[in-house]
Amino acid sequence: MRISFSACKQAQPLQVNIPGGLNMDQFILGRCRKDKVVIVMGATGTGKSRLSIDLATRFDAEIVNSDKMQVYKGLNIITNKVTEEECRGVPHHLLGIVEPDADFAAVDFVNHASTAVDSITRSGRVPIIAGGSNSYIKALVNDDMEFKSKYECCFLWVDVWMPVLHSFVSERVDKMVDASLIDEAREFFDPEGNYSCGIKRAIGVSELDEFFRNESFLDYDKRASILEDATDKIKANTCKLACHQLQNILRLRNQSEWHINYLNATEAFLKRGLESIEAWERLVARPATRVVDRFLCEDDVNFMSAIALPPPIYQIM
Repeated sequence: MRISFSACKQAQPLQVNIPGGLNMDQFILGRCRKDKVVIVMGATGTGKSRLSIDLATRFDAEIVNSDKMQVYKGLNIITNKVTEEECRGVPHHLLGIVEPDADFAAVDFVNHASTAVDSITRSGRVPIIAGGSNSYIKALVNDDMEFKSKYECCFLWVDVWMPVLHSFVSERVDKMVDASLIDEAREFFDPEGNYSCGIKRAIGVSELDEFFRNESFLDYDKRASILEDATDKIKANTCKLACHQLQNILRLRNQSEWHINYLNATEAFLKRGLESIEAWERLVARPATRVVDRFLCEDDVNFMSAIALPPPIYQIM
């Protein structure tokens, strides 16, 4: 089902110039009407890309990546970039656009993301910003005054209970290893051990340093042991990242004025096959679709949804 954003737009008022360069069609009931942006947040592995693509296929939308490592070229497996098949024809922006050794800071993201969002809205489509780098989102939405003046945001938080997410992340790393993660990381092995810049910071590169240094000198059993240790480090560091991202989302929710719509995907991760697909649709995709539909059709900037808040156990220590 595709929902047309244009069906929600009101008839355009008469163009009347107003001092300051604005015109009457930018005002409704005495305030400036802003374009609308959907932002999908969540820890690594929770299904942000999946939800953003689900929404983009139901609305006339395009996706802007806000993952710090996925902006770089290369390491498609390690950074878990969406494949062409997974994109389902949805245009993606800021995905694999930066050279691997370049420095790409929050200010660079703000500049690139603002350009992409402007282009999407000018084409009459809805921008969906999705990714786990919450510092990028904060820099764009909270700190960039031009963006704040032009756009109204709807925040969606996809969450999975941490013990369940950690189990899923562990399985995902094993699948990545089977899908040539080792060969991919080998291209970025640094004999000087410098993994502090560019895409080399991605989890899955530095953890394999010892393995790459010694693989040609060791027998099969010893190589296998070092590789197992490296894989365990990748899993542990990915789980740490997920916990850190969760804490950042909670801080943003508590410290900002954002109204963040909560979506609990845990049941979909616990189930398998068709039951998992059904749970995802019922608990995540369908509620998110209702929220976004109301957001796009609603004139009130104080839009609020009926999605439940996260459980009280989520407290920052």
